[in-house]
Amino acid sequence: MYGAILGDIIGSPFEFDRGDKTKEFDLFTKGCDFTDDSVMTIAVGEALLAVGPEAAVKEIEDAVVSNMQDWGKRYTHAGYGGSFRHWLKEKNPKPYGSYGNGSAMRVSAAGWLYDSIERTREVARATANVTHNHPEGIKGAEATASAIYMARNGSSKEEIKEYIEREFHYDLSRTLDNIRPYYHHVESCQETVPEAIIAFLESKDFEDAVRNAVSLGGDTDTLGAITGSIAEAFYGIPAVLIAECKSRIDKGLMTDVLDEFDHVLGRSVDTYSDEVDEIQANQMIEAAIDQYYIQQDKNGMLLFMEVMVTRMQQAGEVIVPYITENPFMSEEQIGKVKAGDTISLDHDVRLKIETVKDADEKEWIGVFTSSEEMHKGSAGNVQMNQSIESILRLALNWEQVNGIVIHYTANPGSSAMANRDYFEGLKDAHTTKASSHFIVGLEGEVVQCIPTTEIAYASNDRNGDTISIECCHPDDTGAFNTVTYQSMVQLTAWLCNRFGLTSQDVIRHYDVTGKICPKYFVEHEDAWEQFKADVQQQIGVLAS
Repeated sequence: MYGAILGDIIGSPFEFDRGDKTKEFDLFTKGCDFTDDSVMTIAVGEALLAVGPEAAVKEIEDAVVSNMQDWGKRYTHAGYGGSFRHWLKEKNPKPYGSYGNGSAMRVSAAGWLYDSIERTREVARATANVTHNHPEGIKGAEATASAIYMARNGSSKEEIKEYIEREFHYDLSRTLDNIRPYYHHVESCQETVPEAIIAFLESKDFEDAVRNAVSLGGDTDTLGAITGSIAEAFYGIPAVLIAECKSRIDKGLMTDVLDEFDHVLGRSVDTYSDEVDEIQANQMIEAAIDQYYIQQDKNGMLLFMEVMVTRMQQAGEVIVPYITENPFMSEEQIGKVKAGDTISLDHDVRLKIETVKDADEKEWIGVFTSSEEMHKGSAGNVQMNQSIESILRLALNWEQVNGIVIHYTANPGSSAMANRDYFEGLKDAHTTKASSHFIVGLEGEVVQCIPTTEIAYASNDRNGDTISIECCHPDDTGAFNTVTYQSMVQLTAWLCNRFGLTSQDVIRHYDVTGKICPKYFVEHEDAWEQFKADVQQQIGVLAS
């Protein structure tokens, strides 16, 4: 399942044709995150593990339904499509004839757990049939699982290609260069699965396969998930990428399922290791440091920290490139320095030795220097103990904006300033806590109530990591007039661009608490989906 999750994470920043349709992109950026593709992949995998390899089709379907709904409740903001979001909330969910690519992106586990391709296809059908019972939705799941099964059992690319073409009638004779210029964002199995398989067929290793998929544009996270799931079975995955994956998903909740999956398959960390991991790890660290010193910001530092933590999880230590003209100090020299010492090297580099305390009050020595000094020459190394992870997390101590929440005022005809004044008055009345970062008025005006660095009391348990936007409306329907709507789109897109978010990170107050807010967007799901589409389009305009 790691292949599907990595493909999802790597592809996530480029969804909705936000990339340049090139293979030359940073593998992991601040915009990388798991989406519904990863959540549902894990949900299906856990269900199949729970029922066992001999389970009847009905037992599999029931387990998949139950698990997907449970995981959907845990991760309500993962970016589900409208129909599937409703399905997740239904008491007696029924399939809805979908041929969307969701059935293929979540099927990875079925390709690994069974000892025949016939059984693999039967289980894949079952995982699809609970929602995507359209023939194309089922075919997409079967084709993906079949390719995974064949790849893990030693079939050649030509054998995989021939089987998929014969059994599922996909045209795999096209090339990526043929597809790329005309490909666009589409979420059907029939226009995603064959393209994802072609991305695998043209690849030379796991990373290259995912880059191929992302380079097509469109629904890049799902393309990456499908391609990555097949590429994992064929090539394996470098250990450094497995560690990177683990660092970007929830420890415990998600990683426990993946660990159990590996246990059932008889795999360990060693399964993913190869001789180039050390080089790859150090290259990733160097790239992260370079990125930090280019950006000089929180996101750059977080990326640097994440890469170091990844390496520590993999090997118990991290090699941090230190840039000097000459090799770094010897172990003997390092052993002689004390906290507070300033070390002058003979090539005009000065190092300040400082101490910090971790959560257990243990004191550690770290080496710090300036960005100017970092760029003076070639790379040397400083070796740090694994306990530096806690130091880094303490030192950073940053809250991150993970979403934008849309509200409506529920006060028809009221102005932006009237609502702002109401919030302002509450701080003196001390009767309740209510506020918002922004209010969009009836004439399209935008009033900022508090800085984005402060918490607004508007979105319950999402107050700490979201920006809130209250929106005025002329009547009881809750519908927004044209100028208000346009300003909402522009403001939301601007905030997404600023904080490295996408329209998938834009949610309703309703999605947090179930409150009918904003009323019109809750009662008219199509209008909500159109709003997010308009936001995403505007994000693209801002990025160009």
